[in-house]
Amino acid sequence: MRFSKSYDRRAAIMYAHQWAYGRNPRFYDYEDLGGDCTNFASQCIFAGSGVMNFTPDYGWYYIDSNQKAPAWTGVPYLWNFLTRNRPSPGPVGIPCELEDLRPGDLIQLSFKGETFQHSPVVVSIGRNPAPENILIAAHSYDADNRPLSTYEYKDIRFLHMIGVVRP
Repeated sequence: MRFSKSYDRRAAIMYAHQWAYGRNPRFYDYEDLGGDCTNFASQCIFAGSGVMNFTPDYGWYYIDSNQKAPAWTGVPYLWNFLTRNRPSPGPVGIPCELEDLRPGDLIQLSFKGETFQHSPVVVSIGRNPAPENILIAAHSYDADNRPLSTYEYKDIRFLHMIGVVRP
């Protein structure tokens, strides 16, 4: 896949810090409808990519609370969109190991070990990449600079952002 733009990690992280404990009025707050974590993660990724994909059903976009792709707010759908194999507009990520994470990347957690339910964004990594040195920002349990090691989960997966395909 050829990338026409690099992913701006700094912009994604700055956005995460700015809105970790607040809500950007340009986006609906889904907290009372199952959680806002993936909406927040998508906003951060959009801040770092600047490109949405308006493909019905399988794209990644947000127009308003009723006009959005499932991938914008759904944990598994976001993963599927970012790891797609066919070139299409928008940010692209690849599954990776903990050691490969960088600020601006994504983590997904499964609290019960069945499905993934939470999408925090990596905002900082210490010298030694370990859960206690990886700091995240998230909604639905709003957090900023929260150590990954403070979460209790049964399963975890990591996504390294590698670029952006322009329309």
